[in-house]
Amino acid sequence: MKPHTPFERDIITTYKKDLWGNFIKGIKKYQLVSNGDKVAVTISGGKDSLIMAKLFQELKRHPELDFELVFITMDPGFNQINLELLKENAEKLDIPVIIRESHTFDILRKHAEGKPCYLCARMRRGFLYNFAKELGCNKLALGHHFDDVIETTLMNMFYAGSFKTMLPKVKSENFEDIELIRPLYLVHEKDIKRIMKANDIVTMGCGCELATCDITSKRATTKKLIAELKDSFDDIDKNIFRAAENVNLDSIVRWKQDGDVHTYYDDWED
Repeated sequence: MKPHTPFERDIITTYKKDLWGNFIKGIKKYQLVSNGDKVAVTISGGKDSLIMAKLFQELKRHPELDFELVFITMDPGFNQINLELLKENAEKLDIPVIIRESHTFDILRKHAEGKPCYLCARMRRGFLYNFAKELGCNKLALGHHFDDVIETTLMNMFYAGSFKTMLPKVKSENFEDIELIRPLYLVHEKDIKRIMKANDIVTMGCGCELATCDITSKRATTKKLIAELKDSFDDIDKNIFRAAENVNLDSIVRWKQDGDVHTYYDDWED
């Protein structure tokens, strides 16, 4: 086994509690990885997926779990600068990533008018599921972190009028043998930024080559709002997160479960 690099040592020393500790806590709490799994770790080129890959490599060093790893990237049509940056970071961090082209951006330019973000997300997800299945994987790991979870919760409230959060583990509807997992579920974005900055690792953003990115702008607005609220309420982010784990159906007027609609008054007796 190769010795740890300085970056890898940082994960289990300087940032052990915030990165490694929360990663392991999420893996155990939500039962994300089991013996015999083959996990496809998706690399988008951003900071989140790169730190997820390194955390998985560290997990692989430990004897508690016996599982396989592959690292996959979908190139939807990145410009050359972003694509080279992705490759350079993967090489620098010793992540053996498999890159496959999808031409998603070209397809969206021709067929998705107005705001293509929703269709883009569906196309990416389907491509990655197929990619993982071809490699014999039963888990597909995405790099969504704690902040993504609470931002998504508020975005659904603000823009969709629903209370719906991002789950740590989801069974695919179209690929029965694959589960989507989010191993960074309890990891905070600020801690990912800290280790990247400390090690002088510059990563690409979302890499979108289209003229509009409506989801990104909404997320940025929500992120800013949470930051402003934290100036007055220290634990506002934690409380948003906990709200999805403390839902009291006795105080909910209407909800959906398995496609069926239920209301508080269904069993009401006059």
